[in-house]
Amino acid sequence: MPELFAYTDGACSGNPGPGGWGVLLLARDGATVVKERTLQGGEQMTTNNRMELLAAISALETLARPSELTIITDSAYVKNGVTEWIHGWKRKGWRTASGAPVKNVDLWQRLEEAQKRHKVTWAWIKGHAGHAENERADELARAGMAPFKS
Repeated sequence: MPELFAYTDGACSGNPGPGGWGVLLLARDGATVVKERTLQGGEQMTTNNRMELLAAISALETLARPSELTIITDSAYVKNGVTEWIHGWKRKGWRTASGAPVKNVDLWQRLEEAQKRHKVTWAWIKGHAGHAENERADELARAGMAPFKS
């Protein structure tokens, strides 16, 4: 059975500003890629963090059936948020440790819902560090942003 990987990235021109997200989905049998799919999108006025979240959400929501996958992101915000911080935010009624409302709560809730039907492993890699798959996800995010840039 091939292993499924989703490389996700977000991009923004200005923060806020026009933004895009990209996903490179790979099914691998060992080192061999047996299937590849790309996703991208964007918004006129957004933030980089929202685009990073939308990339992960889109990866999960595009899967037609419950799956086991690894999501690789260069966003510590997404990785730490979904694996660590979200539990405390929920206990506190979607408030941070300081009592402030959690930013992007709509997307955090959507991400939590999207991952419920899957078995997800989260991994972080350093962005713009020569990881070919991460660079492809970045290219997709920039392409997703392109229609919204003037």
